[in-house]
Amino acid sequence: MSTTDNGKRKIGVFDIRFVIGGLIGLYGVILTLLGVFNASDDELARGDGVNINLWAGLAMVVFALVMGAWAYLRPVIVPDDIPAKSD
Repeated sequence: MSTTDNGKRKIGVFDIRFVIGGLIGLYGVILTLLGVFNASDDELARGDGVNINLWAGLAMVVFALVMGAWAYLRPVIVPDDIPAKSD
């Protein structure tokens, strides 16, 4: 856990928004790469001429960036009455 400017503790990298954003972002990068490098005519015909892998992957990457920005800009603040874990 890290602290803010006013001495309050925040969760940091273990925030669930980072985890969800990271997983969605990983899947989005994989789908985007499949859409760019593996777009056959058969797949385009099944998608009615739209490269679904590419657009779904890009949407997932944008969603992951939004989740990361949200977690970074609005961190979860730990209440003062919860003691810090000491090793």
